[in-house]
Amino acid sequence: MEDINESLLVAQSLQYNEPVPAGWKPPLAIRNLSRKDCETIRKKHRILVEGEDIPPPISNFEDMQIPEPVLRKLAEKGIVQPTPVQVQALPVILSGRDMIGMASTGSGKTLAFVLPMIMMAIQEEHMMPFVGREGPLGLVVCPSRELAKQIYDVVEEIVECMREYDDYPVIRSMLCIGGVDMRSQLEILKRSVHIVVATPGRLSDMLGKNLMNPDNCRYLVLDEADRMMDSGFEDHMRELIDCFRDQRQTILFSATMPKKIRDFARSALVKPVTVIVGEAGAASLNVIQEVEYVKQEEKFLCLLQGLEKTPSPVLVLSESQAEVDKIHEYLISKGVEAVSVHGGKDNEERQHAISCFKAGKKDVLVATDVVLTSFDFHNIQHVINFDMPEQIENYIHRIGRCGEAEIATTFITSRQSEAILRALKHVLIEAKQKVPPVLAELSDVTEAAAFGNANQFKVCANCGELSHCIQNCPKLEHQNIQVGGYRYEGQFWDRRL
Repeated sequence: MEDINESLLVAQSLQYNEPVPAGWKPPLAIRNLSRKDCETIRKKHRILVEGEDIPPPISNFEDMQIPEPVLRKLAEKGIVQPTPVQVQALPVILSGRDMIGMASTGSGKTLAFVLPMIMMAIQEEHMMPFVGREGPLGLVVCPSRELAKQIYDVVEEIVECMREYDDYPVIRSMLCIGGVDMRSQLEILKRSVHIVVATPGRLSDMLGKNLMNPDNCRYLVLDEADRMMDSGFEDHMRELIDCFRDQRQTILFSATMPKKIRDFARSALVKPVTVIVGEAGAASLNVIQEVEYVKQEEKFLCLLQGLEKTPSPVLVLSESQAEVDKIHEYLISKGVEAVSVHGGKDNEERQHAISCFKAGKKDVLVATDVVLTSFDFHNIQHVINFDMPEQIENYIHRIGRCGEAEIATTFITSRQSEAILRALKHVLIEAKQKVPPVLAELSDVTEAAAFGNANQFKVCANCGELSHCIQNCPKLEHQNIQVGGYRYEGQFWDRRL
């Protein structure tokens, strides 16, 4: 008997070291693409990939065998061609592979993991419909209520367009977040649910009370994984992984790849394909970055002047909740249509403010960095950093909120540390931006450089630390090892020779 049990354990171990079998394969024309053709497509979209047996990239949604009603819905929204991250991520995910994705905000990553999840649910319903309390089949976990609501709305919009057709089964989804009556969520679970979008806290609570059964879940998405860990949800994420008894497909999206994310990915993913779009960890090259040195007492006046540079909508970011409230009150007193969002406001207040801003009823949104993980905007014209973040990574995240905007303005004062100003200078230089005189005057070395130790005092634009610059940043070097041997050269990521 012991021998039989041991054999079963070995068999399970071998099985879980292989990707999840998938019912989808790329069309023959895609499968027949040569390696050179695949590389040409990836190079065109600035896509870097690493892994074993990587599925070929695609050029249109039709190649994905996506249901016709969904294609029509996407076309109505002006989405007729896949974005760079979708070009490679969709075939990887539909092939059943685990994936690590690194792409900027607004890159289309939500559709990249939502479409395969819905297609999997359709396939499952055709084979064996869910009954009773079964489900979920797919689970998306993200760091904030607002981001969860955003993803849930995308899911609902897609499944809703298929409910008009008898050819497609009814796909049920649920939003599992704090601040919502748990009884309403339990009612949905009783009817069985295919897709759940959740925040770590509420999900952990429901799993801990055995109110949700993860046994049928075969598709797990961890969105903004780095931010979840930064927010203290690492234990929740590991507890979630431990809840799965059977094999699952895991998709992990992260803007950065610190050591704790790499360690987590190594333990939770099976032979993942890594997909990087654009310059990982670098500032956007499409945004004009303006840095203004101002006196502390003149910042509010400079803010009004900054609002006149571009049309609305404008995003104003500040470090503290108290400062956000002051800025909001000041703008309203000057007749500016503004709303504010920060962690001190309740969920209803934040949702109302965001809804007004997105609908164009308000011109300016004043917020803390909560928007970096909670919301997704595609039409921001101008981002104004009312104060310079303490970490250079947060600066890069902030200006990435511009999407297709042309300008990001940052106020700096005498209160900023020299280290962060040097890091900012390097970011501007590497993005080929204008360096203001106050930053240009900063040398990259201190007096100790006279003793032949100049490199010791350079400041890295990636991590903000002393003793090195971005070209030989150890954080990037460690990250490169995990994502397939790429390193930063100038403004691009190139394979190491």
